[in-house]
Amino acid sequence: MKTVLITGSSSGYGLETARYFHDRGWNVVATMRRPGPGLLPASDRMRLVALDVTNADSIARAVAEAGPIDVLVNNAGIGVVGAFEATSMQSVREVFETNTFGTMAMVQAVIPQMRARRAGTIVNVTSSVTLASMPLAAAYTGSKTAVEGFTGSLAHELGAFDIRVKLVEPGYCPTTRFAENGAERMNGLIPDTYADYARPIFEAFARPQAMTQPQDVAEAVWRAVHDGSDQFHFPAGADAVALAGPR
Repeated sequence: MKTVLITGSSSGYGLETARYFHDRGWNVVATMRRPGPGLLPASDRMRLVALDVTNADSIARAVAEAGPIDVLVNNAGIGVVGAFEATSMQSVREVFETNTFGTMAMVQAVIPQMRARRAGTIVNVTSSVTLASMPLAAAYTGSKTAVEGFTGSLAHELGAFDIRVKLVEPGYCPTTRFAENGAERMNGLIPDTYADYARPIFEAFARPQAMTQPQDVAEAVWRAVHDGSDQFHFPAGADAVALAGPR
């Protein structure tokens, strides 16, 4: 029975992906900063493990506790929306620490065991902002675009050891805790000078023509894990699929 380790499993895409793999017979290591009861099914195939992807010691403990990992899903992420001019560099660094460097650190932690077995799959979850640029998300877009470039290069070098590397690109999902998790970071990021510009953008966010659901992402991760072809990009959700177009 195979084991998948999923980061950021306390809500949204990560939570749904953990449920999805568990329902299909996998051993699931669902990681989050503060594990709590009731989030996921009580099962001998479901383990909740504390993990902060920005902390090297936490990563080492979590990977050791997980044991052999067949699939790593890097889903943990935080967001920031607002005028870049008003975004502190501290906030920018926080976003990159989780979204970019956290992903890189997790990958580096599992490569040795996958390389030794010459088997394994790594799925990095990014965002549809990498498919089409959007305003008021410069720092977030930068963090996710960096992961896309990193993942593309990684796929070449790890392919030499029979390790598959894939990208899942979710669209916009208002039911996730993206805004809630970044509320303090985003406070004051729309100054008066940007108010007129930002108003129609946020109105459009409130009335999306198409959107992504957490199950769309779980299904895309599942497809990516089981895909034996050279497909690298897996857009998730109707809006992301539309943006990806013929690619």
